[in-house]
Amino acid sequence: MTITLPPDYRPSDDEEFMNPLMREYFRQKLLKWRAELLGASQETLASLQEGGLQESDIADRATIETERSLELRTRDRARKLIGKIDEALERIEDGSYGYCEETQEPITVRRLEARPIAVLSIEAQERHERMERTYRDD
Repeated sequence: MTITLPPDYRPSDDEEFMNPLMREYFRQKLLKWRAELLGASQETLASLQEGGLQESDIADRATIETERSLELRTRDRARKLIGKIDEALERIEDGSYGYCEETQEPITVRRLEARPIAVLSIEAQERHERMERTYRDD
């Protein structure tokens, strides 16, 4: 069954939570985000493959190395994010998307709009962060 989203559709708290239209909206949002991350990753790979270190000036070489290192860290974060996006897409398929992993309560539409890979409600996330601060080794 294919669902066509109206071009101006935005999920709201007034509709049934995770109805087929809402699920499709978030599925498309996640797929678009994933495609953007993969595209940026391909650009990085291409630029890293084409650029050798021909700079004779040691300061220029150091700058290039620093930029490459930063780019690789950014790509590593993107790779991890793609994994979380894939997990969110799986949750859409199995019907668990949009529900807090801790409480099984719906995660607010506003939170999912801001962070479509969220697995915890704001309240559960805050509890989790408080526990981390309490038990963190300083």
